[in-house]
Amino acid sequence: MRITRVYTRTGDRGKTRLAGGQTISKDHLRIDAYGTVDELNSAVGVVRAFNRPLTKRLPQARTLETELHRIQNRLFDIGGLLATLRKDQKRFKNLPKIRSEEVRHLEKLIDICQKDLRPLIEFVLPTGGPVTVFLHLARTICRRAERLCVRLDRMEGVDPEILKYLNRLSDALFVLARWMGRAQREPETLWERHPLSRP
Repeated sequence: MRITRVYTRTGDRGKTRLAGGQTISKDHLRIDAYGTVDELNSAVGVVRAFNRPLTKRLPQARTLETELHRIQNRLFDIGGLLATLRKDQKRFKNLPKIRSEEVRHLEKLIDICQKDLRPLIEFVLPTGGPVTVFLHLARTICRRAERLCVRLDRMEGVDPEILKYLNRLSDALFVLARWMGRAQREPETLWERHPLSRP
């Protein structure tokens, strides 16, 4: 793929084109879905920017860098799939797929990180240093992307592996946030229930 022009002026009236050539409104649910996946990818990029200096002294940071690089590539794959109607996907020979191995990889990553973490006794507030906080932010964007894809699936159909991947990714980002917080010896701040909400 070669991109020779950044602007095309075709979107000046609130329209855009899908990979198959169809013109749709920029506020269409499909555009919202893959735009949110793009937002998530950018948030993961922010995590990597703050994490990179830590790779010199923390093996966990080096692991995180490798995993986030893989995640960013998969999110780009998902964006491409969502930008293509399912009926058109067979037309593109090089269109990527999200395979079940990617979901299993996230599950293994979660299990490995969980071994270093104490069981939760209460909800965790999204606090800590930049890497921890931005992992939590990425987690919430991932949940929003998942919700949008679930809605799109009801309307037009979405590859089930995309839904599984986004669901597992949000869990992985949460565990990675806790795991990196522990690696940096950051205190974990638990939710303090309001006295009136206590049972």
